[in-house]
Amino acid sequence: MLQTPSPTLTLAEFLQQPETQPAREYIDGKIVQKPMPKTRHSRLQSKLIQSINNISEAEQLAYAFPELRCTFGGRSIVADIAVLRWEHIQFDEQGEPLDDVFIPPDWMIEILSPNQSSNQVTGNILHALQYGCQLGWLLDPDDRSILVFLPQQQPELRNNRDALIGLEGISLTLTVEQVFGWLKMKK
Repeated sequence: MLQTPSPTLTLAEFLQQPETQPAREYIDGKIVQKPMPKTRHSRLQSKLIQSINNISEAEQLAYAFPELRCTFGGRSIVADIAVLRWEHIQFDEQGEPLDDVFIPPDWMIEILSPNQSSNQVTGNILHALQYGCQLGWLLDPDDRSILVFLPQQQPELRNNRDALIGLEGISLTLTVEQVFGWLKMKK
């Protein structure tokens, strides 16, 4: 992640600025540019969102959003995947979701990109857990592992055939091997 040197902005001032591609985050008073996703990142993101929403959307349990800005606890971060329980999604009179989210995701999934600071990403997951997030995953495509974060617990490193912990109430059963198996597209 590149830190953009800029005059100090408040969170409110940052939120008034136009969105950029790739997204910028507001962390501890600094503006941090997220790296542009690459192919493997996009593939994993897409398959995880599809898997989660196939199980949770019809029953209105939860919804997985790609690149959703969530602002809470003095930070404004853009998770690769932000899963919100249905009751935490705010809707307008037409039943459409409101654009701005001012709570942490219930489940935050980050996919490490080349040249991205794992400590910075881990810091965002830990911050979200501090403010009510129930589950965090940090996927590392290079070593085919997933770090699982739960509130008030040590992170757990999962790899190979290890089962992954999903958000309570969503019957998603995956192993690390299955997740990274999605990267193989050519037979």
